[in-house]
Amino acid sequence: MTLILAYRFSAFGDVAMTVPVIKEFLEQNPEVEIVMASRKMFKDLFNDIPRLIFLGVDFNEYKGLTGLRKLHKEIISQYKIDFVADLHDIIRTKILNFFFKASGIKVSRINKERAEKKILTDTKNLNKKALKKNTERYADVFRNLGFKVTLSHRLKSNVQEKKGIGFAPFAQHKGKMLPLEKSYELARILSKKYKIYFFGGGKEETSILKKWEEQLPNTQCLAGTLSLNEELEKIATLKAMISMDSANMHLASIVGTRCLSIWMQTHPYAGFLGYGQNENDTIQINDFTCRPCSVFGNKECYRGDWSCRDYIDIQKIIDKL
Repeated sequence: MTLILAYRFSAFGDVAMTVPVIKEFLEQNPEVEIVMASRKMFKDLFNDIPRLIFLGVDFNEYKGLTGLRKLHKEIISQYKIDFVADLHDIIRTKILNFFFKASGIKVSRINKERAEKKILTDTKNLNKKALKKNTERYADVFRNLGFKVTLSHRLKSNVQEKKGIGFAPFAQHKGKMLPLEKSYELARILSKKYKIYFFGGGKEETSILKKWEEQLPNTQCLAGTLSLNEELEKIATLKAMISMDSANMHLASIVGTRCLSIWMQTHPYAGFLGYGQNENDTIQINDFTCRPCSVFGNKECYRGDWSCRDYIDIQKIIDKL
């Protein structure tokens, strides 16, 4: 049995995107096992994947160069690693790669095509073209190690009867989040027809969503009430999820639930559409040639008016649903 060490430590959505790739890779390569190293809090993303061992890493215990050397030594003493798949390519993983290469282990790392993304987000570029899907970039890491994998790019669900709509109105950055007044109005309209479940995290988000629950009949705030595993189980039962370009879109993909995703500063062209999600289920304004101006939605508005957020018509979301 061949043993591959794979690692991706952040961000939450990017780690979640590795899950369907790893599942299909292991299905197509029955002679392979994977040790998946990531942050401890992400463990439930990888539950019930045959031939996968999750290695939770707390970097408070592995600080600096000395800490990474310690982590490397602990891994090779515990596991007989044949290959390393770096799904992250940051300074920390580059250092780990160096240590594993020095131990005679072949390493393959993701090609993020940073230069191409810089061109894509150049507001003066009027000829925007879609880049490779990030899930295919993950798959390429394994392909470069000599393995074959063909991604299906299809949603896979084990739930027969789905009902209710999930709504995750928050994102990490302003450029990826619909104005809250629009999200509230969307929830108000949809709750007349569907049971709406609110998803979010953190005290401020939870507080807002609890107020919405109090004000809107036929809604329920799940923020702050579920573990990650319970959240995945709930999303699996939903007819659809409505999300920003955020981690909730990728959680929906993991459990095979359709997601209507809303894109503002960011764009599916950058390759981060949820695995298996339909491009026709994206909501965005294509008339602004400055889009996308950011890969992560963390920039100030180029125009200064945030039109890509404010001009989103929630009726388009309702119609697609």
